[in-house]
Amino acid sequence: MKKLVVLFFVVVSIFALSACGGVGAGDAKNVKIIPSDSEIYTDEEIADAVDVAIDYFEKEFEGCTLTEITYIGDEKNVGFQEFADRNNAEDVIVLLSSFDVDSSGGDGSLNSNYTYKNWNWILVRNANGQWEHVDHGY
Repeated sequence: MKKLVVLFFVVVSIFALSACGGVGAGDAKNVKIIPSDSEIYTDEEIADAVDVAIDYFEKEFEGCTLTEITYIGDEKNVGFQEFADRNNAEDVIVLLSSFDVDSSGGDGSLNSNYTYKNWNWILVRNANGQWEHVDHGY
């Protein structure tokens, strides 16, 4: 009987955590993805990079809500090539986002009750052809 009670609480805990998006999760369920034109990247490549940034945000930005994200544009993106070079990658893509921070201040390093705008997400394409998050911030 004791094992059944423990099993019951484990199952209830798993459902409770999954309903909340997990402990420490950032919220990106209503993010507005702003389309942008590029002669360097296809819409699919940009969408794949956006997905990587959103996944990272959801895992690491506790108490934050991602509101918008977009590709920085070809002209500005070229200025970030050093990130590709540093990471032994050919391609780099930079995304811009806005997000809100709740009263907790995220992990404590962000301003409480504040909206961050023009936040960079820097990704490089790894040897497997997948985008990989390498940096973020201003």
